[in-house]
Amino acid sequence: MDAEKIGQQLQDKFGAALFLQADWAAPQPWIQLGTDQLVQVCEWLHDEYFDHCTCITGLDNGPTAGTLEVLYHLYSIVEHVQLVVKVVVPRDRPGQPLPEVPTVSQIWRTADWHEREIYDLLGIRFAGHPDLRRILLPADWEGYPLRKDYDEQAKYHGLKVAY
Repeated sequence: MDAEKIGQQLQDKFGAALFLQADWAAPQPWIQLGTDQLVQVCEWLHDEYFDHCTCITGLDNGPTAGTLEVLYHLYSIVEHVQLVVKVVVPRDRPGQPLPEVPTVSQIWRTADWHEREIYDLLGIRFAGHPDLRRILLPADWEGYPLRKDYDEQAKYHGLKVAY
């Protein structure tokens, strides 16, 4: 089995318009979905092929692009095939809530900590996450350090932070 055949099965099951984009020839084949499709598609991918979520990566495309991405790196131990599932969300603007993606921690338990890290460092909320709180930074830290427009706070509890 290869990723392109899995993609065809996905389209047969969920409809031809499932993928916003896909690249089966990439070194790591990938598909892009809407956030509304993510959980249902990931449940099927888990049940049929991908027993392992190796990593979830958050990516800031910068203020000019105006988007953030979440990339789910999946691997099938039995089939020896990998697939990246990508979701793109708009960046938040001042006074607006953080961007939101549904959690997949109920599908792959490893997603729990990956989603918390992405929330902590990029400011993407994971709706339905069982324990969404900062994991690396203190709870009262200001901002999201992996955002390209992040301004480091000068002091934290009286200690100098910025150089």
